[in-house]
Amino acid sequence: MTDLYAEVSSFLPMQLARQWMDAARGIVPEHQAMALATVDADAMPAVRMVLARGIDHRGVTFYTNATSDKGRALLATHRAAATIFHQPLGQQMRFVGPVVETDAGEADAYFASRPRGHQLGAWASEQSSPLEDRAVLVAAVARATERFGDGPIPRPPYWGGFRIEPTMVEFWRAQPDRLHDRVRCTNTTTGWHAERLQP
Repeated sequence: MTDLYAEVSSFLPMQLARQWMDAARGIVPEHQAMALATVDADAMPAVRMVLARGIDHRGVTFYTNATSDKGRALLATHRAAATIFHQPLGQQMRFVGPVVETDAGEADAYFASRPRGHQLGAWASEQSSPLEDRAVLVAAVARATERFGDGPIPRPPYWGGFRIEPTMVEFWRAQPDRLHDRVRCTNTTTGWHAERLQP
């Protein structure tokens, strides 16, 4: 197996992150699953699973309801951290940095690619709000279904994309006896700097 430091040093961090994601497709169930950590305006942390819908030179992109708990936290602080763990491959990636909203065109294109049921759900769900009974949600889906009929479903104005633009990316690979390989890449004024970390 390639030495992790040598592997990291051969690529820009987000290029390698993209390669690891591509390699996991078809091997790792839900290979896009990502633990997203935020803090709210009071610095209270929260973490939840989301799906990484894009990894490229700009960062890691995911989509959500901007009025949800995570959406409000992201808009309040514009910071996040995330971890993608590919257990069958014994590999993990961490991303830390500022968060920006994707542009409307990018969010529209992704929303249009979603299954129709997911699109209707985005209109029906007041994400993170208390729900008196599941029947209320089912009724909201029925109203959205009637509203849009068989026509196209536009992206809700409160639903969109966020991108972590990492200033730190860490690559981790499992090794025997928990002597794991870790390499942290930090974006400095002179470019990316990689260093080994103790396990």
